[in-house]
Amino acid sequence: MDPGVLFFALFFLLLFIGVPIAVSVGVTSLVFLWVYHLGIYVVSSNVFANIAKFPLLAIPFFILAGFIMDRVAISRGLVKFINLFIGPIPGGLGLVTIAGCVIFGAISGTGPADTAALGAVMIPAMVNRGYDKGFAAALVASASTTDVLIPPSVAFVVYGVITETSIGGLYAAGVIPGLIMGLVLVPPVYLISKRNGWGGEGRVATLSEIWKVLKEAIWGLMAPVVILGGIYGGIFTPTEAAIVAVFYGFFVGVFILRNLTLKILYEILRDAAISTAVVMCVVAFAGLFAWTGSTMGIMDRASKTLLTLTENPIFVLMLLNLMLIVAGMLLDAISIYYVFLPIFIPLMKHFNWDPMWFGVMMTVNLAIGTLTPPVALNLYVACNLAKISMERISKAAIPFILALIVALMLITYIPSLSLWLPELLGLH
Repeated sequence: MDPGVLFFALFFLLLFIGVPIAVSVGVTSLVFLWVYHLGIYVVSSNVFANIAKFPLLAIPFFILAGFIMDRVAISRGLVKFINLFIGPIPGGLGLVTIAGCVIFGAISGTGPADTAALGAVMIPAMVNRGYDKGFAAALVASASTTDVLIPPSVAFVVYGVITETSIGGLYAAGVIPGLIMGLVLVPPVYLISKRNGWGGEGRVATLSEIWKVLKEAIWGLMAPVVILGGIYGGIFTPTEAAIVAVFYGFFVGVFILRNLTLKILYEILRDAAISTAVVMCVVAFAGLFAWTGSTMGIMDRASKTLLTLTENPIFVLMLLNLMLIVAGMLLDAISIYYVFLPIFIPLMKHFNWDPMWFGVMMTVNLAIGTLTPPVALNLYVACNLAKISMERISKAAIPFILALIVALMLITYIPSLSLWLPELLGLH
């Protein structure tokens, strides 16, 4: 049998029998390094090289910043502020959830952190106002998909490292597509809420009420200004921005909100260390997997096989989107980057596709993957918060998944949506 077929067959077999992703890619790589005499001695140097990259330092710090922002409850002030303006609209709390996730996405950098932070506030609030619990949980999970597009994004850090693309440019490229993903969720939320009579019973806030809530929300609103303003103002790099985000969250928690105790800080550091260890293990072994496949020529043959199916770029893009959506049902985003990018990079060069636009398109697919079981991180976090079954939340998420696929098609076939802002800022 062709080594390429065996290579991917062993990998997916290990996945299907329940072996963790990091172990699956690691074992597959080690087996083929040994059997095909590629040199087992390269493992240590390869693993070290995969994680010893300066831009990857952003990952642990953005993860830590996300945990801090979550635990000090910066999101609560944001939610109250947004609710004053759009809460009275039918489905108002649902629309507040979308806006809150988009803004908090400019703080945390990861979808599950966004889901946890906003879900703890918005799911009970919507349920108490008569919204269906499955709808509320599915909406929080779906709106949090914008987090991987709205900068700062951990996913873009990994993509930028693999493809040697400017991370600052990728951050700029993700802004408009991230906003589009939020906007396409508005119609289903409004229509479903209006049909069921959810929301619309509030009143317009007075200026004094707005000022009072603004004082509470200002620190949450300032976070993306500090982080993104520093990056695009040339004050610090995306990696340094992650460290600034940590100290900003620490400052707000200790000196402004005064709710960051030593006990909570210990829990934050512990949870962030565990999450970082999981991510970096995947990065290390997925990089070894990609190197093994590339050295054996498997990735190059896979690219050529795709080109034998069709040379039409429109159909190739449809095929790639389908592959990535299916992959998102089985793998996490970081693993998908390392497994599929060695196959896709030759295609990008063949069709002369822009790597920034391609990175945004690929990341949108992976964002949708956080809503598609069996590997659906956002849904798992939301259903645990809401204490409902996976079946119930998955059914409620269907309208939102369809809306996000519409956004994916727009972003795929209109590259200027992704490239306009980087070109405007001189990052492209």
